[in-house]
Amino acid sequence: MPSYDSSRSRLRLADRHVRVIARLAAGQTPSPELFPSLGELQELGLVGEEGELSPLLRELVESLQSPVLTISVEITGEAGPVHHGAVVGPNTVIAHEGWPGEEESEYIPVEPSTLVFELARMVHLRRRAADEQPAAARVESTMKALDGAFAVLAAPSGEIEDDRSTVHEALTGAGTSEEMAATLTELVLALNSYWRVTVAWDGEHDGAHAPMVRSLAVWDCGRRGYWIREQPEEPILPGQVTPDSPLHLVRSDAGEIWRRLTGLLPEKDELGPGH
Repeated sequence: MPSYDSSRSRLRLADRHVRVIARLAAGQTPSPELFPSLGELQELGLVGEEGELSPLLRELVESLQSPVLTISVEITGEAGPVHHGAVVGPNTVIAHEGWPGEEESEYIPVEPSTLVFELARMVHLRRRAADEQPAAARVESTMKALDGAFAVLAAPSGEIEDDRSTVHEALTGAGTSEEMAATLTELVLALNSYWRVTVAWDGEHDGAHAPMVRSLAVWDCGRRGYWIREQPEEPILPGQVTPDSPLHLVRSDAGEIWRRLTGLLPEKDELGPGH
């Protein structure tokens, strides 16, 4: 069920609720499958009997109607994938954060000047000691090898006696060199999460409107540090990655990740006309 916290202008909404709000804001009637979601919003008082939107939704509606940037944060950890992000409007920024296993996300307005801080918080960016990072600064393998390593870790408890040696064997068996397999084994076993931040906006190319996208993909390997995934290169199109696709990871640190996050955001002259 949706909910609202007036003390911080926070909303808890599922995607289906946001679709209802967006359609009503555009003067459209929600499709029949969204009627139950409409009813939940009306019960909460965020939508009136005639479809009028509450003033409490003003900032969210403004961002949805005229988005300057749309930011997606996809994080996969032990509990599975979780989606966060932000919608940047002309005058407002609405951040949204999910929770593992929950349908609703929390939507809250944030100061535009703190956008990079918000993204860093969403991906849990932290400065860490580097004394446990592997000596290698780069790892090269394939997606097939990585899938084999993850399959080892996904096996039922008790079927595998030694994760380290079995992961290493899966990597070398798929063609990864011994040197690369040693480092990649350490990273796979230490992996806290892997995440991707994607920024999309309406830009301009050759004098015409053109959709623009920038992405950053990172492995958070805890005590083994941060590793930027250079290959497969972002943004990835559906069906583009195959088992034979290369996997390239490059060691990084919190400072570099911060700079990369900042670099995802376009400069004003990169935005399309009207922004």
